[in-house]
Amino acid sequence: MKVVFFGSSRYVSPLLNMLHNSVDLPLVVTTEQGSQEPVTFFCKAKKINYISVQKSAEMIGNLEIQSTGATLGVVADFGVIIPQEVIDFFEKGIINVHPSLLPKYRGPTPAQSAILNGEETTGVSIIEIDKYMDHGPIIAQAEAKIDPNDTARSLYEKLFKLGTPLLQEVVNQYEAGIVKKTPQDHTQATFTKLLTRDDGFLELSFIVSDSDFLNKMVRAYYPWPGVWTRSKLNEEDEKIIKFMPEKQIQVEGKRETGYKDFINGYPNADITLLDFLRKEVNEKSG
Repeated sequence: MKVVFFGSSRYVSPLLNMLHNSVDLPLVVTTEQGSQEPVTFFCKAKKINYISVQKSAEMIGNLEIQSTGATLGVVADFGVIIPQEVIDFFEKGIINVHPSLLPKYRGPTPAQSAILNGEETTGVSIIEIDKYMDHGPIIAQAEAKIDPNDTARSLYEKLFKLGTPLLQEVVNQYEAGIVKKTPQDHTQATFTKLLTRDDGFLELSFIVSDSDFLNKMVRAYYPWPGVWTRSKLNEEDEKIIKFMPEKQIQVEGKRETGYKDFINGYPNADITLLDFLRKEVNEKSG
């Protein structure tokens, strides 16, 4: 069976590797541009033909996609909307490996949203895509636990790894012509938004007021955009300070360090920040 894969980022590597080993993969479409990025590096190493696109219009009428003769497309963490004209290239359409239990958390940041909202479980869904975002019928789903220390990075790794054997089953079903599709309950849909760097900014007064929310936000926004604020390290020197998982903190231009080392290294920092960090250190040691 010929399949075209649409994907970017390190997270989709298990899916790409599985497809490379189990189907005819004539083309990979990615948004990555550097030859050392995960998908492009894999394609070059395995001698898989690939193209890089930055917007939907670049795929419409694209002869490299059309000429593959692929009957099915697979998309995961692609970052660009695939227009209907491209979906129509494929006899069996395009399926999406989405890291949430749809219809919950449609959109670009499902893992971040699940962690931030304090969810204990999430999952991965494989759906047939249509012209609306994460809207098509569900073909398969699998549930996963969100561990207390999961970050967005570790959760995406977990979910796409979980989705790999699930995708293999679905591809086999398409090849055998026995695919079952269940419409989503659109009344239960929730949506996530594309993050910007500014979404990670918190006023220091808010950070010190709610350590539980800070922990969720730090995990949800790691590795990007991160949680950051501005604070004085002495009477005149104000710097950007980034809060990291596992109670690590990073001063602009410096390496990350533990809360205790920060307290010892910056004894003249904003007293509000120091008091908060001392409290966190004492709670951890207690």
